[in-house]
Amino acid sequence: MPRVKLHRFADNASRPDVVEPGKPAYETLGGRWRADFFHNDHPLTLEVGCGKGEYTVGLAQRCPQRNFLGLDIKGERLWAGSTRAAALGLANVGFVRTRAEALTAQFGPGELSEIWITFPDPRPRDRDIKRRLTSPRFLNQYQDLLAPGALLHLKTDSEPLFDYTLETLAARPGAVVDVRTRDLYAEAGPDFVEAQAIQTNFEGKYRAVGVPIKYVRFRLG
Repeated sequence: MPRVKLHRFADNASRPDVVEPGKPAYETLGGRWRADFFHNDHPLTLEVGCGKGEYTVGLAQRCPQRNFLGLDIKGERLWAGSTRAAALGLANVGFVRTRAEALTAQFGPGELSEIWITFPDPRPRDRDIKRRLTSPRFLNQYQDLLAPGALLHLKTDSEPLFDYTLETLAARPGAVVDVRTRDLYAEAGPDFVEAQAIQTNFEGKYRAVGVPIKYVRFRLG
């Protein structure tokens, strides 16, 4: 393993804002994130598959009266998000290293107030449908963990994933799509301001070559 990566993993092990296997908090924070990690009762937003944490940190900057967590399995990515949050002096953001499949082991029922899914792997092969972060398998987990009426957001460059998500929601009893667009940055009005306010490096690269960004905001009932 490269020395730089080893140093970053060592940093993660000592950082209180990074929760990962091997740390006592990894086993005990489910249902207790606000009280025991953030030490407040502010609403908790989760970004699933946060990568380098650009969106999680951006949300935390915009909304200081909310708590934000970025979830990813790659420790080096979380190191980048943690480093960025520290440089900005943010106390309302943290990171948890785990797989999205393990969500229900990390959070309690109704603990989350909002979920963002930003530019996930579209998993284009049919055999990978269950691994898509908007598949029924994951929607069931989200519904268990979200407070009633809580919002979910998807931003993606993938037309097939966007179509799949809308079809899945249309077939799901109780699901409600509040806002949808196939070209986020061509839209105006208050319904799109929040999704337009933060742009990741990945997102910028796609926009630069003319790929429209798709966005849907929905609730699971």
